[in-house]
Amino acid sequence: MSSVPQIKIPATYMRGGTSKGVFFALTDLPAAAQQPGAARDALLLRVIGSPDPYGQHMDGMGGGMSSNSKTVILAKSSRADHDVDYTFGQVAIDRPFIDWSGNCGNLTGAVGAFAIRNGLVDAGKIPENGICTVRIWQTNIQKTIITHVPITNGDVQETGDFVLDGVAFPAAEVVVEFLDPADGEGSMFPTGNLVDDLDVPGIGTFKATFINAGIPTIFLNADEIGYTATELQKDINGDADKLAWFEKVRAFGAVKMGLIKDVSEAAARQHTPKIAFVAPPKGYTTSAGTELKASDIDLCVRALSMGKLHHAMMGTASVAIATAAAVPGTLVNMAAGGGERSKVTFGHASGTLTVGAEAKLVDGEWTGPKAVMGRSARVLMRGHVHVPGDVLAD
Repeated sequence: MSSVPQIKIPATYMRGGTSKGVFFALTDLPAAAQQPGAARDALLLRVIGSPDPYGQHMDGMGGGMSSNSKTVILAKSSRADHDVDYTFGQVAIDRPFIDWSGNCGNLTGAVGAFAIRNGLVDAGKIPENGICTVRIWQTNIQKTIITHVPITNGDVQETGDFVLDGVAFPAAEVVVEFLDPADGEGSMFPTGNLVDDLDVPGIGTFKATFINAGIPTIFLNADEIGYTATELQKDINGDADKLAWFEKVRAFGAVKMGLIKDVSEAAARQHTPKIAFVAPPKGYTTSAGTELKASDIDLCVRALSMGKLHHAMMGTASVAIATAAAVPGTLVNMAAGGGERSKVTFGHASGTLTVGAEAKLVDGEWTGPKAVMGRSARVLMRGHVHVPGDVLAD
């Protein structure tokens, strides 16, 4: 039996928003993994424990669900007006695949804290007490994000009384600003329409809003597809036929958005676009057993990530929700009652979230200058991850 020693790599396991991930400083990675490519992917897959046919990530740091199967690589920014370069990898659970096509808005809330503690932010910018503003260059989508990290006695403050539905314990609030959050180049509404007909062969035709803001997202009306947007994970994730239905619709939507040329390419782009469904506000019982009233929210939203209904709401999808809600005539806006708005409170499976967003019509094109939300973050463990030494072998 062959025996290959393990290698150890400095790493930090962090919660950011309603996600968890393994954070690395770029310079701490083995030389072969400091550049994008097969070696990096192989290493990070082994760190998370993918692919795992049992779906448990028993032999890695992942959690067997999309919100916990995440990796982050940070480096001092190569851009003079930014502090840190942030690269995000969404790791598939049952396949040897990492999707680098989008951002994670939840883990964005933890980027500033990691950057401050790991010397990626100039010491002169960090107050003894107050707020440290960290300018982040998100390399996946080539966008600027600004986080406002609380500092107490010269160190990142992680504890506090900010409550984020989907997270069991309160923490310190980190305000996150997504600047010009349209994902990629071109129109925020890639088809040129606020509402389109999405024809899915063998399934039907549905009204849809396609938006590139935060992350490319397909919005459908819940009642048109047989849902209420008050569903919990147990109502969808245990039904393979339902999940296959959403994946087929997502694939045809991705083609409509111009993200892929053929539906066969969707399997290699699981992270984007997201698919979500919306409905006017109504009361329901959250996954935590809390009774939510219709009067508490503007609309109900459910979204799928990596083929499963999310337990709360992805941060990037929250940007898409708020931006679409700010544009009169989208499905999201109409579900929220129509009209103009600068913020929206929506109900998700774990509770509620309020997100602010701007939308402006400039020369006939809608733009979204900024979206703002509150997140929280906390270090769960610092040390080294260990992986078998042959993971980087040719």
